[in-house]
Amino acid sequence: MKYYKFTIVILLSLLISACSKSVKSENTPHLRASWIATVLQLDWPKSTPIFTADRIATQKKELIAILDEAVNMGMNAIIFQVKPNADAFYRSNILPWSTYLTGTLGKDPGYDPLDFIIKEAHKRNLKLHAWLNPYRVSMDTSKETIHMLENTPPEAPKSVYSRHQDWIGIAWDRFVLDPGIPAVRFWIEEVVTELVSNYDIDCIHFDDYFYAESTDSLLNDEKTYLAYGTAFSNKADWRRNNTYLLIKQLSKKIKALKPHVEFGISPAGVWRNKKDDLSVSDTQVGHPNYDAAYADTRRWVQEELIDYIAPQIYWPLARKVASYDVIAKWWANVVRPTKTRLYIGMALYKVGKYDALEPDWSIDGGVPEIKRQLDLNESIPEIQGSILFRQGSLQEPETQKVAEYIKKRWRGL
Repeated sequence: MKYYKFTIVILLSLLISACSKSVKSENTPHLRASWIATVLQLDWPKSTPIFTADRIATQKKELIAILDEAVNMGMNAIIFQVKPNADAFYRSNILPWSTYLTGTLGKDPGYDPLDFIIKEAHKRNLKLHAWLNPYRVSMDTSKETIHMLENTPPEAPKSVYSRHQDWIGIAWDRFVLDPGIPAVRFWIEEVVTELVSNYDIDCIHFDDYFYAESTDSLLNDEKTYLAYGTAFSNKADWRRNNTYLLIKQLSKKIKALKPHVEFGISPAGVWRNKKDDLSVSDTQVGHPNYDAAYADTRRWVQEELIDYIAPQIYWPLARKVASYDVIAKWWANVVRPTKTRLYIGMALYKVGKYDALEPDWSIDGGVPEIKRQLDLNESIPEIQGSILFRQGSLQEPETQKVAEYIKKRWRGL
């Protein structure tokens, strides 16, 4: 009898587990989305140095066209970059208005782009994910950029560069915030708090720029490490803990403010290379999350600190050093026992362009490769969506075959 009761308990627990996984994979609509990049005006806005009224009307018209294109493509969400550097595409008491809106950092554009796009997106049944780059302050370190950062208009919030010079470092030839300073993490929390509190967004979305360095431009944070890293035997573990603390802090804060607002992160596709950890997928890329960005993205999934992870798997299936299917399946295994959803970031920007190492992007306009990737995404239950990088690439001549293919597929035509 005891054995019988024990067996029943086990069967019930397995049934409950199966049901929970079924709900996760089947009752959640597949995400079909794209990234809309505002940094360097890559996707939007295309118009800045125009008479104010004309500029506003033109920029709004451009946003409407993007949203209508998303609907026409069969998308159900957009990921809109609202903080490309230490600036804002929304009305903020912390960040100055982005220079990409008017050509002048801190100048009021005469309307609120985020408020406008949220309302227009929701009218079209599109979810709006607000995309932030957490640590980047500028795209270069030129004298012109320094002058801009130090001279925002009197009515605008001062740049974090001028207010907290001791927080600023240089990495990848850009001004960045030093992630090892605790006050920096709390400042980012203030930014996120303001955004979540004031806007009807569906999600806070972070990209992959945590410790973003290049081989010839490394962040000099030795002083910060000596001040705050005494509990760690090496700088790498300390850096990873800094990033972990930020994600944990924000996860808790967002849910406390608005439980329905999600928190998603889109890291580089590879967590670690096999040469560094025999338990991971067989990859050989230059900037894995764990060892180069100092972001233990797998841990964030395992501890369910984020609602979704969207690794940027920007390689074709035939690329042996970083095969799309090998990486996607590895991430599917990571999320399987958790509540964290898995979306896949796809390299639309590579489509139609010949690359000797990755020729599949240009074969028959890239359609066979994209078809293989989407087929894989839809065949693995743990993969619950696909995100295209980036929206502007849909308009490029090289991508037209793929754009038409995706539209027909996502709209069921």
